[in-house]
Amino acid sequence: MAYDLQLAERIRSRLSQRAGGRMIEEKKMFRGLTFMVNDKMCISVSGDRLMCRFDPALQETAAAKDGFSPMIMKGKQYRGFGYVDAAVVPHREDLDYWIGLCLDFNDRAKAAPKRKSRRK
Repeated sequence: MAYDLQLAERIRSRLSQRAGGRMIEEKKMFRGLTFMVNDKMCISVSGDRLMCRFDPALQETAAAKDGFSPMIMKGKQYRGFGYVDAAVVPHREDLDYWIGLCLDFNDRAKAAPKRKSRRK
């Protein structure tokens, strides 16, 4: 599970400063590290890019940003999710834009249903 440790630390630091008392948890998933805010996926680092979850109504706005690519799985584009190349977030302000976009949506985002344990 290789991901950019420096980028993960930058996200961890900025997210903790901007979360405003919301609960933050880190989980290894999506071939990287996912930052859960209030039990909902918020932002991840996978390889050398971010995976962001944001308001689907802002898909075109996000898509217009440098380094953005939509999330496409099995031929389907997922609105409100996208990848951002780490190369386009070298400064705190650049990273803050994406973290802010994700945090703004987090309160309205739906949490994934809890899975039942498969252990017997």
